[in-house]
Amino acid sequence: MTEISTTPVPSDDPMEDAAFETMRADAVLMGRAVSSGQYLAGLVAAAELETVGRPEKLPADLFPEFPDLDPAVVQAVWDRALAVGFHAGRLSAAPRLFRDQLDRVAGQFEAAGFHAMAGSVRRSRNLVAPVRDGHPGDSESGREH
Repeated sequence: MTEISTTPVPSDDPMEDAAFETMRADAVLMGRAVSSGQYLAGLVAAAELETVGRPEKLPADLFPEFPDLDPAVVQAVWDRALAVGFHAGRLSAAPRLFRDQLDRVAGQFEAAGFHAMAGSVRRSRNLVAPVRDGHPGDSESGREH
């Protein structure tokens, strides 16, 4: 039986070795991206069905009620809405991990004069990740040990 080594055999040309490593890294990382994309596509498909309620309602997502809209415009709206929804979902899944980001965004809104949006972001941030003075244990209420 012949053994096949999975260890790459180095060549005498360092440029060739570097090119091979670049191609290998590219292939592995692209494979990961494709796998992640397929995972996200499954989540989007599940979310589509959950938000319309029944499979027979899915054709409504094709916007047949707007036959005069350019399909490229519909796609652009879909892409933007998906990006916003995905990011908002990420924030809502672990808001405490995004305290600094929420504070920064609220500050950007405020500086740009978008006071209502700044207030909304601050309100959301304070609901899920309130600012506490002192040590977190100092805010425990009525539970003496």
